[in-house]
Amino acid sequence: MKSVKFSEKIVIHCSREQVFDFSQDYQKRLLWDTFLKKAELMQGAAKAEKGVKAWCVAKNGFAMETEYVSFNRPKATAVKLTQGPYMFRQFLGSWLFRETGVAQTEVTFLYSFQLRFPFSLLTGLIKNNLKTNVRKRLADLKMNIERGRLSC
Repeated sequence: MKSVKFSEKIVIHCSREQVFDFSQDYQKRLLWDTFLKKAELMQGAAKAEKGVKAWCVAKNGFAMETEYVSFNRPKATAVKLTQGPYMFRQFLGSWLFRETGVAQTEVTFLYSFQLRFPFSLLTGLIKNNLKTNVRKRLADLKMNIERGRLSC
C-alpha cells in the first residue's frame, strides 16, 4: 500500500531556536496545541530527544505513542508511531524549522501515513481531516508565540 503524504507550513515571527524549543517542550505543549488534551514524555524522560517516546491523546479520544527518530535542534525533528489507533498501519510526522529572516521562522509539518483496510477506503476524508487539524495547530502555535508566550 502506498503512503499518503502532505505538508503544511506557516511563518512565525520569532527566532528558529525559540520556536523549536517552545514547540518541543512538553511542559508547554498544551498551552498552544489545541488538538491535544494530553501530551507527555514517557519512561521518565525530562525532554524530547532522539529515542524518547511520547504519549499524546487528541480531544477526539484517539491516543498515540510515538518515538523521536530524529532530533536536530533547531532544524528538524521527526517521530514515528509505535502504538496507536488501529486504523494506522504506519504513521510518521516531522517538523522542519527554516530561518527566513531576522527573527522569522518557517515551520513545516510533514505527515506520511498508511491506513489499514477498511479505513483505507476513507483515505481522502482522513487526509483532509488531518490537514485541517495541522493547519489549526500551526495557526495556534503562531498565535501563542507572537502574542506573548515568548519574547521574540
